[in-house]
Amino acid sequence: MAASTPVPGSPVRGSSTGRPLMAALDLLGRRWALRLLWELRDGPHGGRELRARCDGMSSSVLYERLRELVESGLVHQMPSRRYELTPIGRALGEAIDPLDSWSRRWAAGTDGGHRAGEAGGRRGGPVRPGSASSPFPPAT
Repeated sequence: MAASTPVPGSPVRGSSTGRPLMAALDLLGRRWALRLLWELRDGPHGGRELRARCDGMSSSVLYERLRELVESGLVHQMPSRRYELTPIGRALGEAIDPLDSWSRRWAAGTDGGHRAGEAGGRRGGPVRPGSASSPFPPAT
């Protein structure tokens, strides 16, 4: 039996609070959900095209995720049976752009697949919150 689509204001997996962030984390944490949203950022695509863009995704998972994303209001299915982001789905994409930028800095800061500070990686210790190389403010 498929899990219900997370919605703000209702309990979700891992949280009974109903907080919108918890619903978003549940939905976006589902296998392939973020990848589908990422693939739709440049415009509408049909199911077959999305599946081809998402290496190894089964058709059952594809259509289950698309159903959830449509039910959540992030994706719209057009009469042509293609899928596109809704305005709130596009806004989520804008919110994810900084994560993409961060991931590129993270990738540039690794050496041979090792994290900085680990054996085989670049010298240095962990990045501390509030340091020049940390995106996080110091703890208060």
